[in-house]
Amino acid sequence: MKRQLVFATNNQNKLREISNIIGDRYELKTPVACGILEEIPEDQNTISGNASQKSHYIFDKIGVDCFADDTGLEVEALQGAPGVHSARYAGEQKNSEDNINLLLQNMAGVENRKARFKTVISLIIGGKEYQFEGIVNGFITTERHGTDGFGYDPVFRPEGYDVTFAEMSLEEKNRISHRGKAVAQLVDFLKTL
Repeated sequence: MKRQLVFATNNQNKLREISNIIGDRYELKTPVACGILEEIPEDQNTISGNASQKSHYIFDKIGVDCFADDTGLEVEALQGAPGVHSARYAGEQKNSEDNINLLLQNMAGVENRKARFKTVISLIIGGKEYQFEGIVNGFITTERHGTDGFGYDPVFRPEGYDVTFAEMSLEEKNRISHRGKAVAQLVDFLKTL
């Protein structure tokens, strides 16, 4: 019988990506499937703080093994922005198109296009917290390329590639992405239990 893990997200894109990496060992459940209908708070000032806050919120509410992730796009020329505010960069509506538009506007004419995606996963298992971090370096393109993926994927080109995340298959992206790296660490850890 598969072990169950609650993944503190209602983002179907994230759920699909992580399910693809975790495979058949675990059955992932969403907070909604567990009766948690409210928005999970994420008001910390760091990516790791947000991940931790979200996993503790789920664990404190229903007392089951769970994990949460938080991801930020950190752009060198913008002193690390949007960073922890990546999802709400253009406002509380959390609209990816608006976020990309604002990012491209803020990067107009900027030569230094270096950026990185950072994901931190907070796992609470048996009441104890563990954290895993994945980083991928790359560049912000001057315009959108590709239609796959989500968030900033159409304007992020990982180092060593000539395509954006949005031009890659899910499998290819998962092999090299920030989230893929953090989840691989999570999976390796879960195998030791």
